[in-house]
Amino acid sequence: MRDLPAGRFAVWATAWLTGRTSYDDALDALLVDTAHRVAGLPGTDEAVPLGWALSALRSAGERRVRLVLPVPGDVRGLPRAPGLTEAALEAEQAAVGETLALVPEALGPEAVQWTAFDLTGAPPVPPPAEGPLRAVSGALDLAVADAARTLAELDLARWHPEVPALLAGLTQAAHVPGMPPGTDPLALSLLARAQRLARVLDLALSDAPGGAVTHRQAAARDDALRPLAEAVREATTAAYNAVPR
Repeated sequence: MRDLPAGRFAVWATAWLTGRTSYDDALDALLVDTAHRVAGLPGTDEAVPLGWALSALRSAGERRVRLVLPVPGDVRGLPRAPGLTEAALEAEQAAVGETLALVPEALGPEAVQWTAFDLTGAPPVPPPAEGPLRAVSGALDLAVADAARTLAELDLARWHPEVPALLAGLTQAAHVPGMPPGTDPLALSLLARAQRLARVLDLALSDAPGGAVTHRQAAARDDALRPLAEAVREATTAAYNAVPR
């Protein structure tokens, strides 16, 4: 599964803006051992440390930042700021507030370059409707059940021994490291399941031995697994965007 620095930024920025964690703890959780720089932050002429973006959000009166996972044909939640849609689609992720949006780009295993987009004057766009976590969890269960035959037909376990463990782990309690204190346990569980299924999808949608190899087979496979991929995307978004009561 691809890394989601925009998800981490959204959840930790929201935790700090709402007083659930300190600035230092939020920044430590975001940086870990990686260098982060932000280009395009309003009021700056060059790339600046990621912490400046947190401060800019608070100065603007922000209270919440959301993860958006856009795909072609579905860019709900992305404001119409110049260049934002294109950058977010390329990165497949964005952290979006009311005044500022940030899109990450990995520059290797130890560096992330962020591009900030000033949303001042952009037409307001309502965020995507996020159903209750239990409803999203149920939808993910249904998508897994519907995709079970396709996953079996691909015979992934034969070529990817980790698949049975990934699927078995869906019913087990899981810990997701790196989330803020007070995160809803259901959000943690949902995110853990989504991450496991994203890994299974990565394997299933590859053209490794045992997968579909002809164009027709690949198209049929992709069509069969698309609902599961969409459910994983919705679950991931809902988990990162869940705000504790």
